[in-house]
Amino acid sequence: MKALFIGGTGTISEAISRQLLEQGHELYLLNRGNRNEGLPEGAHVLQADIADEQKVASLIEELEFDVVADFIAFVPEQLERDYRLFAGRTKQFIFISSASAYQTPLSDYRITEGTPLANPYWEYSRNKIACEDYLMKQYREQGFPITIVRPSHTYSDRSLPLGVHGAKGSWQVARRMQQHKPILIHGDGTSLWTLTHSDDFARGFIGLMGNVHAIGESVHITSDESVTWNQIHEVIADALGVKLNAVHVASSFLDACSSEDYRGSLLGDKANTVVFDNSKLKRLVPGFTAKIRVDQGIKRVVQHVLAHPELQQEDAEFDAWCDRVIAALEQAKASLQADMGTVE
Repeated sequence: MKALFIGGTGTISEAISRQLLEQGHELYLLNRGNRNEGLPEGAHVLQADIADEQKVASLIEELEFDVVADFIAFVPEQLERDYRLFAGRTKQFIFISSASAYQTPLSDYRITEGTPLANPYWEYSRNKIACEDYLMKQYREQGFPITIVRPSHTYSDRSLPLGVHGAKGSWQVARRMQQHKPILIHGDGTSLWTLTHSDDFARGFIGLMGNVHAIGESVHITSDESVTWNQIHEVIADALGVKLNAVHVASSFLDACSSEDYRGSLLGDKANTVVFDNSKLKRLVPGFTAKIRVDQGIKRVVQHVLAHPELQQEDAEFDAWCDRVIAALEQAKASLQADMGTVE
């Protein structure tokens, strides 16, 4: 199989690239070349910014592909460009959408590919929906051979899968655990969530590549395992060899008190209980099942991050913000307790 990935070095796509090359497929990567040092040998790198349509057109002028996959398209205009570049040059075009595009809040916590698409909380998700609408139009009217893939929370060994963290990533939460500081968990921590390791996601994704039955279809790729946010944080703390000191905070409060987009990432995504029905994926890719349990995957992440100091990026601003939120909650609690004492 001859494939072209636009991107190919991110959290999701790196594992797919590695597994494809290990299986002996021919892989081209179209990207700016910023993170190619971690790729397995054997990939053909087409170095360009995909936004430079003229340059990309010249690079692929003599090439045709079995599969083209765009991992870094977020708005319809980018897919309009992809259509101009790849219509007639690929037997399958895979767009990486998002499971956050599903109806929020959900009318039924069990998600299938037939669940409506609607997310009033997150522009990112609404843009992904618009991208899907554009591609389906091209499939219906022009026969453009599209497949839409919807990942949920997919993580790799480079970063801990968390809901509340700063702009610099998740390391500071682990650092706070090591320092025995309180850890913010959105809501009461009991909502169900689905984490999928990128190695598992890659196996499902590769099973859809070159799959005639996947043309014109939308498919999510997730684990069947559902865990709570409390369990996720407990596993991280255990892997670090410390006791979890959790502080639960309403997602709406976190959104109101932060410059981070918690309205989108929490209210529009991680604050909601989600359980995925993967029956469609298993019909398209017989034998697929996610093999890496959450506890196993998180322990892998912790071991990897601790062994790689370059992944331990301090975030003093997030750390101070956590302390301020916790102090504000403690102050409010003390004030209310004092008032109740006065009443009594």
